[in-house]
Amino acid sequence: MNIKAALAAATLTLFISAAATAAAPTPSEAPLSALPYTPSLDLQAMDATANPCEDFYQYACGGWIRNNPIPSDQASWSVYGKLYQDNQRFLWGILDGLANNGAAASGAQRKLGDYFAACMDEGAIEKLGAAPLAPALAQIAALKSNQDLPALLAGLHMSLADDGLFFGFGSGQDYGDASQVIASAGAGGLGLPDRDYYTRGDAKSKKLREQYRQHVEKMFLLLGDAPAQAKRNAATVLKLETALAKASLTQVELRDPYKTYHKMDAKALQALTPAFDWSTYLRGIGLGGTDTFNVSEPKFYQALNQQWTATPVADVKTYLRWHVAHAQADYLSSAFVDENFAFFRKTLRGVPVLKPRWKRCVALVDAQLGESLGQEFVNRSFSPQLKADTLKMAKQVEQAMREDLDQLSWMSDQTKKKAVEKLSTIVNKIGYPDSWRDYSALTIARDDFAGNVVRGNRFETQRQLDKIGKPLNRGEWGMTPPTVNAYYDPQMNDINFPAGVLQPPLYDAKMDAAPNYGNTGSTIGHELTHAFDDEGRQFDAQGNLKDWWTPADAKAFEERAQCVVDQYSHYVVVDDIRINSKLSEGEDLADLGGLVLGWMAWQAETANQRLRPVDGLNPDQRFFIGYAQWACENSRPENLRANALTDPHSPGKYRVNGLMVNMPEFQAAFSCRAGQAMVSAKRCRVW
Repeated sequence: MNIKAALAAATLTLFISAAATAAAPTPSEAPLSALPYTPSLDLQAMDATANPCEDFYQYACGGWIRNNPIPSDQASWSVYGKLYQDNQRFLWGILDGLANNGAAASGAQRKLGDYFAACMDEGAIEKLGAAPLAPALAQIAALKSNQDLPALLAGLHMSLADDGLFFGFGSGQDYGDASQVIASAGAGGLGLPDRDYYTRGDAKSKKLREQYRQHVEKMFLLLGDAPAQAKRNAATVLKLETALAKASLTQVELRDPYKTYHKMDAKALQALTPAFDWSTYLRGIGLGGTDTFNVSEPKFYQALNQQWTATPVADVKTYLRWHVAHAQADYLSSAFVDENFAFFRKTLRGVPVLKPRWKRCVALVDAQLGESLGQEFVNRSFSPQLKADTLKMAKQVEQAMREDLDQLSWMSDQTKKKAVEKLSTIVNKIGYPDSWRDYSALTIARDDFAGNVVRGNRFETQRQLDKIGKPLNRGEWGMTPPTVNAYYDPQMNDINFPAGVLQPPLYDAKMDAAPNYGNTGSTIGHELTHAFDDEGRQFDAQGNLKDWWTPADAKAFEERAQCVVDQYSHYVVVDDIRINSKLSEGEDLADLGGLVLGWMAWQAETANQRLRPVDGLNPDQRFFIGYAQWACENSRPENLRANALTDPHSPGKYRVNGLMVNMPEFQAAFSCRAGQAMVSAKRCRVW
């Protein structure tokens, strides 16, 4: 997973709405005192009736797909999703204990317990209704003209941490000098997940926009607007958001770092938006005098200026009222929660039932106090030996990459030298950060859930803004320790594997090496390959956006990458929707490169060992099945359609079968022959 997706996964969107109608906990969803065990190669997950040479995904995952229907509160269900839920249940047990035994806890533990207890107090939350919105709505009501927007937005951005309020603002490493942290102004202002929801002209997209308009209208009714006024307000919101969407970059364009790097001073930023006084805004967020910015989408800000100039203040206030309610809906009474769920989960993703509240509360604690909660998780579930074993595997995968670079026929020695330099400087972060985040300045009250959320927003927003102009902290993580995921950061030039993803069945210390190298080894290889995929290859060893390739080598890379793009463009996601393979290019390249590197590392690990079949499967077969079973999944059609627009990952089936057709080692392991589906006449290979 690349860093953009990783950071998005760690935001407060994890706290999907909860209400009185939420799914009740089942016996299988009780709190856990220890993580359950599932083997990394599960024979019950397989479908022995399928021919691995015709459909390897069905062969490896058919039993899992059959035996694991999608839970009613999920948009999809997968091996990763099940482990995530197991981790949540384990964290639930920790938090429930801390919430009910605060007297015996440390200060940090009491803060965790109090946050969780406040979140779980549905009765108190229900009594408050929409009251937590009152301060922000009063500030909006007091807006006299659009010239007063800078001061208002400064306060709202700090307390809501939501880029739906016209634009996003924060900090980021300078693409030109990754050792420096500068202010960053990004596009935003939308309620729907992506700009394409506003611009596509097909019948389903038009229907979805109308459903969205109706949802916005219902939210205005909940705010107390008369029906006719609520309808007009919804139309106002959709009109303004559509204008901003049309000025925004597409998901594919956002993958090009050169299209999102526009460094400028305060004078140039002000020139983009003459109608918006940046000095007032910057003073409002404590950054008065800041003079270096990256504006990711200048054309968006020019369009934003046009809207601020042409839109009546009454319409701007309407837009802001909607976005404040939208940003806070999950933390209000059930009327707001239910309506928010009805559109964003049921309509958009096909989820029929709200998750039980404990899941949202665990996720929210993880989002706002993640490293404090992570310490509790690590202390109970992640041993020094597991960290050492994973680090050893990472070093083996890196050595495989070094050997692979040496053998490449299409890359010149000049570029190879730079590639090896970058590879040698990659930092492996395993399990948890070396230094834990300090939350002592964050006030948590056991009787103030909505206030806790706002204070948590302000704490994190301020923490991010405080980085500007300070030395870069290269030890920082973008995921919390319990997270079931991993990522590569091209500017940090590091790979990050949280403790949560290094649990069975993804990493299984009880299992033989083959499935572990197939699974975790290939995942390490996946993240390592991101350093050299179509996006990551544009950053050098220091994390700077710099072209270190010869023109001939860059062309050779693009030709090989295009083979993968062309291959995946033929795969159908759902209905008549095919994979947008320019969006998924980086992940597809990382999948293929990762499997190659995982295989090479496993071969090196077992070079002097005499391996025998286990459970009727030879070692090579166990490696590939171990790889495939991480991707077992079921997904709702609505979720597949939504992911096709915004998710850079291909569906699980193609993350397995799409690789096997390019792996002669797989074909040899299962004695596949030319003409069978898992044998391609044109094999793709980059790394």
